Amino acid sequence: MYHESFFYTMLSLIATFYGVYSAEKKIPAYKNRELPVEQRVQDLLSRMTLEEKIAQLGCLLGELDLEKQVGPKSIGGLGCTLRSLTAKEAAQRLNRIQNFFMEKTRLGIPVIMHDEALHGLVANQATAFPQAIALAAAWDTTLIGQVAKAIAIETKTRGIRQVLSPVVNIARDARWGRVEETYGEDPYLSSRIGVAFCKAFESMGIITTPKHFVANDADGGRDSNPVHLNERLLREIYLPPFEACVREAGSLSVMAAYNSLDGTPCSSNRWLLIEVLRGEWGFQGFVVSDYGSVGGIFDLHKTAATHQETAVQALQAGLEMELPNVFYYDKPLLQAVQTGLISESVIDQAVRRILEVKFKIGLFENPFADPAEAEKVNDSAEHRQWAKEAALRSIVLLKNEHSMLPLTNEIRSLAVIGYDAANVRLGGYSGFGMRTVSILDGIRDKIGAQKVSYAEGFKLRENILPAIPAEYLLPPEAEKAGPGLKGEYFNNTALSGKPDLVRIDPQIQFNWGGGKPDEKINSDRFSVRWTGRLRAPLSGTLHLGVTSDDGVRLWIDGKQILDKWFDRSATTDMISLQVEENREYNIRLEFYENGGDAFAALGWDFGRKENSDFDRAVEMSKNSDAVIIVGGVLEGEGQDRADLNLPAAQEKLINTISASGKPVVVILVGGSPITMQNWLEKVPAVLMAWYPGEEGGSAIADILFGDYNPAGRLPVTFPQTIGQVPLYYNHKPTGRGYGYVQVSGDPQFPFGHGLSYTEFTYGDLQLSAAKIPADGELSINFTLKNTGRLAGDEVVQLYLQDVIGSVSRPVKELKRFNRLHLAAGEERTVSFILNATDLSMLDAKLKKVVEPGIFEIMIGSSSANIRLNSRFEVTGK
Repeated sequence: MYHESFFYTMLSLIATFYGVYSAEKKIPAYKNRELPVEQRVQDLLSRMTLEEKIAQLGCLLGELDLEKQVGPKSIGGLGCTLRSLTAKEAAQRLNRIQNFFMEKTRLGIPVIMHDEALHGLVANQATAFPQAIALAAAWDTTLIGQVAKAIAIETKTRGIRQVLSPVVNIARDARWGRVEETYGEDPYLSSRIGVAFCKAFESMGIITTPKHFVANDADGGRDSNPVHLNERLLREIYLPPFEACVREAGSLSVMAAYNSLDGTPCSSNRWLLIEVLRGEWGFQGFVVSDYGSVGGIFDLHKTAATHQETAVQALQAGLEMELPNVFYYDKPLLQAVQTGLISESVIDQAVRRILEVKFKIGLFENPFADPAEAEKVNDSAEHRQWAKEAALRSIVLLKNEHSMLPLTNEIRSLAVIGYDAANVRLGGYSGFGMRTVSILDGIRDKIGAQKVSYAEGFKLRENILPAIPAEYLLPPEAEKAGPGLKGEYFNNTALSGKPDLVRIDPQIQFNWGGGKPDEKINSDRFSVRWTGRLRAPLSGTLHLGVTSDDGVRLWIDGKQILDKWFDRSATTDMISLQVEENREYNIRLEFYENGGDAFAALGWDFGRKENSDFDRAVEMSKNSDAVIIVGGVLEGEGQDRADLNLPAAQEKLINTISASGKPVVVILVGGSPITMQNWLEKVPAVLMAWYPGEEGGSAIADILFGDYNPAGRLPVTFPQTIGQVPLYYNHKPTGRGYGYVQVSGDPQFPFGHGLSYTEFTYGDLQLSAAKIPADGELSINFTLKNTGRLAGDEVVQLYLQDVIGSVSRPVKELKRFNRLHLAAGEERTVSFILNATDLSMLDAKLKKVVEPGIFEIMIGSSSANIRLNSRFEVTGK
């Protein structure tokens, strides 16, 4: 502390000197780009009032009145303000916003604009690449770097300088709804992909924010529930990807998680945010909260008694910026300083870290965007091509019995069935407004629309009830218009103020996606109140279904019967209501949307008919040469799964059509493992498409008809049944058996699994030495040959086992991988080098060491399909 205090004292003196010198030239020292960052920061900090300092620790969200909500004191960041705009419009608005901060605030401090960019910027007309888990399935860091570069270019041209990405949490429980956002279950694979992603952004002056720090999937696969993990498990599995992004890629921000870790909220966890992140890893950026996670300290985890204590706990633990709308880092923090709960020096330290980053990324010199360039590059032909290439490399051929695939272009008739065949779901945190290619479109384009018949076959959301017909919905008695409910639309999430739009909605059955209900209404952060009367069609029990994304509340005759007023993904709530025929019931339905897709529906079961499209799909398949069934699951943030099967209607359709003897290809759309016990043996071919992005339909068609040879590999283990979960390949040895009474301990498809249309052989494994010192290197060489008739990619995977350790070690750990393209008949020598880092482990005292002993090398095409083995010995240094 003495040395740090001395350092900043000297900086203050130097900054004062340069301030005086620059004042003579009428240029504040902090605006002099020739000076070191540290001096510029200290000069600016010395000019700031306490209120201005605290403002830099905050962020505002959405469309704002800057004069009213920000004023002359500025603010640290703005979030999700430009999403609804086209690229050109976004850049133009960004320039107006930054001009306000540079010209209208007292010190002219530019603002950091942030948004999400998990697999493409969440914005209107931004390129949508395959979902993060799909990018991981490509096992190709060069591809990841190219995709990230394209996303970063689109991001920067809009003036956005921070992305709340990537998600480098480890996904060990397939029930977790956010598996799709991760890079899978393995710390090494996640680290390599995370580093490639972050480097592309940071090299362009865009701040990356690895999240959620740390381990925010808990018991039962429940998102952000309390986590109870010992330090060994954290350091061996959950922390390495974050460390790699910080140390190797230079990430300048990290997001603290919602959950608590062993009783301490991650957002006020000093061990995580200061001792590990800064003390051990040398982190040079600033920590942000997950949206509202500072508030969670007070109202969820309840480790603080007041708002002031909440702010103090978070800030003293190393959380510098509160997202999204400042609450605790505003008046409560100011009061905490004034009453002596926290020293202003702590505020200074946090502000210094934010200002340092603003200077480092050149925000003071280059705060503006180029509208013409933004219009040119966003969703450009080049980026669309990279989106297709990423989809091609990510799709995994899980099963291909009797070489069912590829299909021939000469096929006379093909039945395509499934909601996800005709509809493009991009996955969580996706942009909108771009041109998308569905699987059905891709197949029709490939072989001709006249050969392809389509039926939906089933509803994706089985419990969504048909929309209530307009004739049974009436506006409030005072309203003359109708039929339908009176809708009052607000450009805020609190139904506050005067409505920005009032209209009669005949039915409540809206899927706005990332779009707007009306040109007068925001695409994000809006709310709606529908009021009127519901006329009962019968006497007895009426079942209502209310579907929303995000919050929803419902009143019938003044009694509240549904209260889900919080952010969540699309979810249907079922309500039973006793009614009398033709009686009119007063109804009030309230809804808000806070980000992502917007979905609101009010349905009932009156007059509901069996799905006739199921019978049509079955009949259609009888008249086709082959059948493609596209199945999908519902998951995402706030949608953890208690069942890993496909919905029952989908499984029934697969089994019914398979029983007819027709050859069936099942394509799976989703971002996490799907169990297949009920139908897998009945179909010859299965493709895991993930959420394949805007060009996914074209990519899938290329694979189906042999224009591309699939080589994606699973970044997560697919269990046989949910009873095996959590299931992952790199477990430690069991003290007894690994199976169950009903099923073995083996997965349905192991980590690293993926088939090809060609065959590869491995041979001639050679090690550079039989023994190496603990600080030495080992060279590994082997031959790989494409022995099939088609060119293709192989993903070679090297696993390592520490045969005898002072503490129990995993049965195998991924240490290297390489995706290689080989022509038919081509043979190539593949080389890897292992070093001390790869051989290291944590001993009984959690000290990183390389222990002498025997190590086994396993090389193959998956964690279970090992083709080559060898051993070597590590001696003392």
